[in-house]
Amino acid sequence: MMHARFLIVGLAMLSSVLAGAHAAPPQGMPTPGPTLGGDAAKPAARTPEKAAPGSMRTIKWEELVPAGWDPMKDFKGMDFNVLSDADPRAATMLKKLREAWDNAPTNPAIEGQGVRIPGFVVPLEETKDGLKEFLLVPYFGACIHSPPPPANQIIHVLPKTPVPGVRSMDTVWVSGPLIAARTDTYMGAGGYRIEALKVEPYSDKTR
Repeated sequence: MMHARFLIVGLAMLSSVLAGAHAAPPQGMPTPGPTLGGDAAKPAARTPEKAAPGSMRTIKWEELVPAGWDPMKDFKGMDFNVLSDADPRAATMLKKLREAWDNAPTNPAIEGQGVRIPGFVVPLEETKDGLKEFLLVPYFGACIHSPPPPANQIIHVLPKTPVPGVRSMDTVWVSGPLIAARTDTYMGAGGYRIEALKVEPYSDKTR
């Protein structure tokens, strides 16, 4: 059972997202993580421009978060560091945290758009021809070495064809139509889905 230490790790990762202070990811990939919630003074960052019909617009993870949503709203003032693994309050808080994050709202302003977004791969289903299904997450270790992020920071990716040579936590670009769709998996709950037209190894070079 996951108790206080796991909860603190999850909150520490979220805090780094809120502060925009991720550790540098591998392969020189720039941090794609957003500034989540609690920043009602910057609603413009949550109102993306629409791409031209048939095109794919490169987006940032912060655009997946609706304006005014604060993932820490129900946990302000709580000192998780005082809880031990044996404290039943830790399990209660973890359950509450997971319920809130697994039901995190999506951003209607971006739904239905053709997008291109970078992220880290969390495999779900692999065949002899390659990866058939995976989650895309904004920071290294999410869902594997740390708790899953909020659902609006997890994209369920269904490639048009299996993707060969992609492994856990590889960095990729995913391109395709973005829809709001709940996906419950053993690795985390996704709030979005992309039926990917293209999955490419990450590069920060201009296309």
